[in-house]
Amino acid sequence: CSDTDNDLHLVEQDPSATGPGARGKQKLQPGGIWYTAQSGIWQTVWLESVPELHVTGLTLEPDLTGATITVRTTHPTPVTIGMRDGDVALATAAGTAGQPLRIDVPEPHLWTPDDPHLYDLTVRAGADEVASYVGLRTFGIAPDAGGRARLLLNGQPYFHAGVLDQGYWSDGLLTAASDEALIFDIQTMKDMGFTMLRKHIKVEPLRWYHHCDRLGMLVWQDMVNGGGPYRRRVVELPAVSPVRFDDRHRRLFSREDDHARAQWLSETRETVELLRNSPCVAAWVPFNEGWGQFDANEVAETVRLLDPSRPVDHASGWHDQGGGDFHSLHVYFRPFRVPRKPDPRVLALSEYGGYSLHLSEHSASPTEFGYRRYSSVADLAAAFRRLHADQIIPAIPKGLSATVYTQVSDVEDETNGLLTFDRRVVKIPVDEVRQVIQRLRVD
Repeated sequence: CSDTDNDLHLVEQDPSATGPGARGKQKLQPGGIWYTAQSGIWQTVWLESVPELHVTGLTLEPDLTGATITVRTTHPTPVTIGMRDGDVALATAAGTAGQPLRIDVPEPHLWTPDDPHLYDLTVRAGADEVASYVGLRTFGIAPDAGGRARLLLNGQPYFHAGVLDQGYWSDGLLTAASDEALIFDIQTMKDMGFTMLRKHIKVEPLRWYHHCDRLGMLVWQDMVNGGGPYRRRVVELPAVSPVRFDDRHRRLFSREDDHARAQWLSETRETVELLRNSPCVAAWVPFNEGWGQFDANEVAETVRLLDPSRPVDHASGWHDQGGGDFHSLHVYFRPFRVPRKPDPRVLALSEYGGYSLHLSEHSASPTEFGYRRYSSVADLAAAFRRLHADQIIPAIPKGLSATVYTQVSDVEDETNGLLTFDRRVVKIPVDEVRQVIQRLRVD
């Protein structure tokens, strides 16, 4: 249709929490930990012109000596791949689309949060040319000298000091106002000493993951929750009581709709395929606090088959089904203690803290929601230091290997962020947070 005008109409309908589809934190009646619903296109959309024969995708499988790369195209065709380190050409590989091609790197410069080195790639197929990049790194799990499971980065124990990242903004909700807004959150958390962001119940634009790749920030990626209306005894009671339900009970977990479960699995596969090439993505998190959870053990294995290179946190918070790679706890209303019962999986405190300071001139709501409330910056900072000195740091030699503090910023009623919702105020000075967080290390 190159010689005619074309109109493209996109019709979108979002039932939010009234339907069983994936919706994240959106709710038509927001409050507490649930936020304002929105409809429409909230990420970047574009059209581009490509040759009839063109590259449709890449699969990058890095390791400590190079990368195995598979190029996907519209038709079988010869392809070439070139790798550069800045202005220096390192290696090339040639073969056929759909077949894995190997590039080994002499004296490889590995990717880490402290040194996020990236190699540039150029892929050619016929008249089409695509630019990409790869970070050489591996994730793994191995026991330490005491037999406790530890997370590995490039074969070495590495503590994941994380913070919960909702990805909401006061001036755009799910949509950031600018590229600089994306960078600000990542860089500020990095300056505070955090090495990981848990992207909570949201998939960001690829631009956000690119910034994590180049700035050096690990990401635990949540899948977006769905299901019918949640039952309080499933999603709230476990916060204060050690109850655990079998997630094969469809009605209890609001997962009776066969089509909605199949759709969620399809979207989970799409999420893994979309993000698997990002060097920063360090773990997959299928379910959180029982929200629309089902068959978590089987889902963990499905994700592992899609991407065996990363660990899986099959049930973050509660309703642990015994699978996945993490014993993943959320603790807000009691002191954290390392469980006495041995568990072969990695111990992660995947949510904690949530300390609240409401600054009315920078808040979107007169309501204050948090797990402990403070009235001054000094009191908040002192409590933050005590929490880590008394509960978190002593747990690391006993097996604690990852933490996720709640949270990056205030969001509507929630006033438990390190930043205000408008990002105008850093509640605890960056250097004070860093002095605490930099002590979260595996010796």
